[in-house]
Amino acid sequence: LSLLTGENADPLKGGLSEVHPSTERKKKTPHQSGWVRGHHKDGGGYTKEMPKYITAGAFARARAAEVSAMLKAVRKTTSSSHVFEALPKHMRRRAMSHNTKRLPHRLREVANRMREKSLQARRRHGNLLLEFNRRQRKNIWLETHIWHAKRFHMVKKWGYCLGDRPTYKCYRACYRAMSSHCLLQDLSYYCCIELQGDEDKLLAALSQLTSKEAGPTFAAALCLSGRRQGSVMVYRAGRYPSQPLGPVTFLWRPRTQGSVHRQLWIWAHPTLKQDLLPELQTVCQCCEAVIPPAAPVEVNPTLEADSEPENTPEAKPVPGTKRKRSRKDATGPPAKKILGDGTRLPSTPVSWRSSSNGIVINDLTMEIVRYRLIGPQSHSVLVDTLEAATGCDKSQTCSLWWPQHCSDEAKMTLHQQQADIFNILKGIYSTAELPSGTVLGLTVDDPRLTLPRKRVKALPCVEDSVSPHTSDAGYIGVCHVCVFLPEVDEEKRRKLMLEGVPEPCCQSFIWEQSVRDNVTDNKISEQELNRMRSEVLVPGSRLSPTPLQGRVPILLVHQPGKQVGHEMSSWGAGWDLLLPKGWGMAFWIPLVYRGVRIGGLNMSLKHSQNKAAPHFPRDYPDCPAGMCFQEEQEAELLDKFKRHPPAKRTNYIKHGCVAPFRCPWQQLAEEWEIIVQEGGSQARTTAQADAVTEERTSQQAISITKPLSRFTVLRNRKALRLLSAWCRPTTSKGQRPCRVGELPPISCEAVTSFLSAHAMSLVWVHVSLLSKGKPEYHAMLCVPTPEDLKALGNRQGTGGPQEPPHRDHFKSRIKRRKKEPKKAATSSVTPDKPDGKEAELIFASDLDTNASKDPKSFSESSSDLVLGLWPDPLPSVASHCSRVTVGWVTQGDFSMSAGCGEALGFVSVAGLLNTLLNQTSEHKGKLLLRNPTSLHYRFAKINVEV
Repeated sequence: LSLLTGENADPLKGGLSEVHPSTERKKKTPHQSGWVRGHHKDGGGYTKEMPKYITAGAFARARAAEVSAMLKAVRKTTSSSHVFEALPKHMRRRAMSHNTKRLPHRLREVANRMREKSLQARRRHGNLLLEFNRRQRKNIWLETHIWHAKRFHMVKKWGYCLGDRPTYKCYRACYRAMSSHCLLQDLSYYCCIELQGDEDKLLAALSQLTSKEAGPTFAAALCLSGRRQGSVMVYRAGRYPSQPLGPVTFLWRPRTQGSVHRQLWIWAHPTLKQDLLPELQTVCQCCEAVIPPAAPVEVNPTLEADSEPENTPEAKPVPGTKRKRSRKDATGPPAKKILGDGTRLPSTPVSWRSSSNGIVINDLTMEIVRYRLIGPQSHSVLVDTLEAATGCDKSQTCSLWWPQHCSDEAKMTLHQQQADIFNILKGIYSTAELPSGTVLGLTVDDPRLTLPRKRVKALPCVEDSVSPHTSDAGYIGVCHVCVFLPEVDEEKRRKLMLEGVPEPCCQSFIWEQSVRDNVTDNKISEQELNRMRSEVLVPGSRLSPTPLQGRVPILLVHQPGKQVGHEMSSWGAGWDLLLPKGWGMAFWIPLVYRGVRIGGLNMSLKHSQNKAAPHFPRDYPDCPAGMCFQEEQEAELLDKFKRHPPAKRTNYIKHGCVAPFRCPWQQLAEEWEIIVQEGGSQARTTAQADAVTEERTSQQAISITKPLSRFTVLRNRKALRLLSAWCRPTTSKGQRPCRVGELPPISCEAVTSFLSAHAMSLVWVHVSLLSKGKPEYHAMLCVPTPEDLKALGNRQGTGGPQEPPHRDHFKSRIKRRKKEPKKAATSSVTPDKPDGKEAELIFASDLDTNASKDPKSFSESSSDLVLGLWPDPLPSVASHCSRVTVGWVTQGDFSMSAGCGEALGFVSVAGLLNTLLNQTSEHKGKLLLRNPTSLHYRFAKINVEV
């Protein structure tokens, strides 16, 4: 109607002529101002009268402009729109997006031009292999990287691209897999260092890095024979216990009859390798680097440059065809897939030799693929996935290693013994039934040959009951009972569970570099394997005979489960599968098809937490890698804290949390050493003495810049057993039974003697909440007062006491600092002198913060501008709150196995012994736990589990 009559049109544009004053818009009353929803009874403030006359020419011109603008807006396509979107919906077809002939003739030319632009700017690289090799120059890719990148959140850590956590929700499913079935992880980023030499010389060199006080060393009898994998804490040469490096696992190759030459593999975390490798070179005197041989340069005869330049015009790419590498770009041999470390230069030495003792050190990083299977059915997954290698014709002669191996009767006899032991695993119900650290060598067929057509769930070989059920992972299965099949010899199974694998069967050809290279170079490609499958007479059947390239030497290493405490013994046990490089995906996909769950770095942390074991490098604060991790974590958490608006941040000063993003272990150990030396038992239980101690320790913390002695984590086995007995009340749970009568009871004399050797030490503790609550990172472990314990004993206030809110003394200073730039700008415009009171206020703030008057330089040199955080130097960390702090939590979460909140952390040895001396027997080992974002204390029980 408005288009025809021109109602409400602008008269200046020729829509309407002058109208009667009565037709003008009425003045709005106060109650009619603004927009009102709904129908207006009075016409919305306009008169209902029609105009008396219009000018036809002006009206037509105005309407014509509006119609042309509307048509232009309809026909115009944006940069993100396609040509076929200009068509009506009834004329659009899906095939128009890739076939321009489906479009009308008038739109084909435009569509072809847009298609050529999209082909020239396509995202997918023309040669994916070259692109992947380029992206591996800074961070190493594992062989399963592309598989993980499609399903995991990837992180760049320690020089690798690793999967952190899946993109789908599976936390509970992964826990069920570790508890009832199997969880698979790729640990190929762990570094392997090989040592070769005489046994006596190797043991003499390695003895400088370990101590018998901390547990078994490299010379443990079962580990030295090659039947068990060992773990040990490594220190700098001759510096035990002050300078630890980190934990390592090691594996000796079984002895060869009549030879003293031994071979040792040491597996270390990537952050530990940079400290461990120079230390090994020092103690082994291996300073002579072995220059690797130069790789032969491959020349492709078809790509030789011609003497005369070609003048032929370059052909334009046809739209819709696949882009290929041009001859101009192909200046070298065809690219090969990177196997191993792609960031290392070809001239970088990976081997070092000693001219005095003959020891050789080889860096085998990324030369061996390592998979970890966690769960009670890990052995069932391995038995279902792998098959012992079949023999071949002895008369065949070729360059492959397996035909040469089959010609030796002794080697084939050993292979048959290993295959028999591997088949006995079918009759074992749980992986935890085997001895910890058991090693089994084996040669298997290519697992791609037995890949199932559908994903199945591997289960142990036990008789099935008749009641079907659906498992947690979603598979339809049957309930199983522990009744073994008669085909598995009961006597052999029992012998394997008690004694483990015999020493000869621990041998494997994966130890030999020549065999590993032969297997890697002669691996059957996926294309060739698919071609061979297509030629099989019956589709889906196995290839027969097995190709000679399909024999792979492997090594199976048993991983122990939970070894401390009394509850959930052996939880988290599993197997490690060691393979030659290049065979990662060939074994990964068959394992996935057996119904395993896949875990990343996050599940490794949860696995350690449920085992109550420290996780490297997070839980090693006295190691160089642990210190570096703490600094990186503090910077990450502080950056995340600053990204929130100031009004949405937690004020940790008011919560009484001195260091919410890190744990100042050194300051805690120093303060407790002073408390024990200068204070008495009564002084440490009164608030007045705590205030005096706070002033004394804070002044000393400011004056001392370089501590005389650094803190250490207590790892002496004898001292840990003594502490564990003192923490245990008369009715304790979660502790292994020990002969308490042989250990001295806790007393002042015993504590003084203990602290004379371990005053600056921390001890690893396991914390269990007695009520509801979920421990968080950096939660404080505090000492309860006698009133708190009395309320707990009377069943009153079992939830725990409350921390009174603290006062933020820095909030006003920060506000004044924010106002200073405005005052400076005002003074530059109006150069009037400020009042004396204002000048005095600014000068006082400068003295308080020790900063310059320039706000920019102050923000760069000081960190006390962050609202809600204590600036450096920190006040007393032990006596800052109403309850004295003895330690912090490094791992904490709700435990699905215990059904309550559990945490792991460190406490000061001096603070712990001082607390135990003042506690009664019924309350031994009870502390208070408070999260950084809460004022509520909760009662918890700590255990020193050995």
